[in-house]
Amino acid sequence: MTSSASIVEIHDLSVTYPGKKVLSQLSLQVQPGSIYALLGGNGAGKSTTLSVLLGFTRPSAGSVRVAGITPWSAPERARAQLAYLPENVALYEHLTAVENTDYLLSLSGRRHGTAAIVDALRAAGLQQSAWHQRLVGFSKGMRQKVAIAIALMREVPLLLLDEPTSGLDPGASAEFHALLDPVRARGTAVLMVTHDLLGAVDIADRIGVLDQGRIVHEAERSDFDLNALHAHFAGRERRA
Repeated sequence: MTSSASIVEIHDLSVTYPGKKVLSQLSLQVQPGSIYALLGGNGAGKSTTLSVLLGFTRPSAGSVRVAGITPWSAPERARAQLAYLPENVALYEHLTAVENTDYLLSLSGRRHGTAAIVDALRAAGLQQSAWHQRLVGFSKGMRQKVAIAIALMREVPLLLLDEPTSGLDPGASAEFHALLDPVRARGTAVLMVTHDLLGAVDIADRIGVLDQGRIVHEAERSDFDLNALHAHFAGRERRA
């Protein structure tokens, strides 16, 4: 697939804060219907990359396109092309799963009937008994299912995930990864920033290892080598 078909296009992106370079000539692309996992430890530049894509940070150099739009030049237009799931999903405790979905979709200019909403919640794996329950007491995994349902119903070309399996046990992590299959199947591009190497190998079509603000290793699913990925992720290749 050519770069012109990419939903996310980042070329030679650099971000410098006073006295510190956070991103250094970062380049990556995410195509429709694919999942790109951006691996990196704390301070690698993952959050800054998301901040640029969301239009909150203007880089010092390089180009970025989200569905053909430069985020910091037209942030509202760019954000209309994506759904963002932060590490801790912000939903309304006093509303039910259906009510949260309906309200948050209305804020993005989309309204759907209850039948369509429960279909989306079912597709996201939320059990029927929870559809009309208030979110007080929901686990992180249950909240993520509500958020995935919202993302599916927004029908945007890009889904950004920020440490989506942080705090989840292995079973819940695998369950979350399974939720991404219908997202990928409908042609949505997914960019997931994570420190979960095994999870990335399990779900991603392409993995990039971010270290000190740049991609130090990148591999397609057909070429995943867990030992090599771990070596780059742990920084052993850089120290060698």
